[in-house]
Amino acid sequence: MSMSLLEKYQQEVIPALIEQFHYSNKLSVPRLTKVVVNVGVGRMSKDKAFIDSVQDTLTKITGQKPILNQARKSISAFKIREGAIVGVSVTLRGQRMYDFVEKLIAISLPRIRDFRGLDSGVVDQQGNLNLGFKECSSFPEVRLDELEKEHGLQVSIATTAKTHEEGLALFKLLGFPFKAS
Repeated sequence: MSMSLLEKYQQEVIPALIEQFHYSNKLSVPRLTKVVVNVGVGRMSKDKAFIDSVQDTLTKITGQKPILNQARKSISAFKIREGAIVGVSVTLRGQRMYDFVEKLIAISLPRIRDFRGLDSGVVDQQGNLNLGFKECSSFPEVRLDELEKEHGLQVSIATTAKTHEEGLALFKLLGFPFKAS
């Protein structure tokens, strides 16, 4: 049996990052802190069936019940009222987070149509990774015949990395497929 992502992180990634960036101890090595999977409902905020469908999809993908995000203030230009539902999100930590990231690397990213690798720009200056999926069908739990309306989603992976370089090195060592630059 192959090793899990957490085991790979502990046995391979930590020593490689210590060697590359000369950290004084293991605790200063960047690590994943949380994964947030988010769907903005936008114009469909009044459509209860669509929101239920999005919640169902996120529950299938992450294995955790999502929360509804409400608008904090009214914005008339976007026809948003305070308290209106503007998004659905799930925050994953611990073992569920590692399982999700492992599935993302091994299954979901390769299933994207015309996928040639991630651009290094998906890692921000603080070393966090942000991915947008135009459609959720690249996740194996989502069956297109069960989906009423196709929707995208955003995956944000937060780390303790301090810079873009540290974050990029962490994600490359974890096995994220980046384009050769």
